[in-house]
Amino acid sequence: MSEESVLEKLRAGARKFQAEVYAKNAEHYQRAASTPQAPHTLIISCADSRVDVEAITSSGPGQVFVTRNVGNMAPPYSGTPGGVTAVIEYAVAALKVKHVVVCGHSDCGAMKALLHPPATDNLPTVRYWLHHGQAALMVAESMAHKDEPQIDKLKRLTEENVLMQLVHLKTHPSVAGAMARGELTMSGWVYDIGSGVVRIAEEGHRDFIPVTVGAGAKA
Repeated sequence: MSEESVLEKLRAGARKFQAEVYAKNAEHYQRAASTPQAPHTLIISCADSRVDVEAITSSGPGQVFVTRNVGNMAPPYSGTPGGVTAVIEYAVAALKVKHVVVCGHSDCGAMKALLHPPATDNLPTVRYWLHHGQAALMVAESMAHKDEPQIDKLKRLTEENVLMQLVHLKTHPSVAGAMARGELTMSGWVYDIGSGVVRIAEEGHRDFIPVTVGAGAKA
């Protein structure tokens, strides 16, 4: 697809949004434009183009504050300014979100690269960024069974990475303070692209439980 055809595809999408989505919800968008945002949740998701967290959570404008990066990483707090660190601080300290989600997903390229480092030989910046997943990799490898299939290794690492990023989040002063005051909770999610199923590990738990259709709020 040529550059011009890609741009035209994006233009067509913008036209469709204006004609169909915005037109049906104009009052909601106008209210959102004149009201300070008050999202209830910060979602740290992977930058993978197949993962649409607003759609997965059925969220509209102003409901969730989202940051996306390679491998849904939440770097440990170090005092060094960084984009993800700034988002976390702003969401928790300024916007006063009540919940934080770290959302991983199936078939994650970042997790595959952690399992197969040569994949980033020509991507030095990506390789450096992925060091935030090294602890998760060590945990996953220590729990692996002999002759474990690659697909199981990937699933295990995906889950361990989500859990490790939750640990990293607790090193951020804004997060630690809000949790100590009982103002903030967290959960880890893994979204399966093919089935649409979301599995959630609530704070303090390692097991990822599927969210099932028709179940109650605690599913």
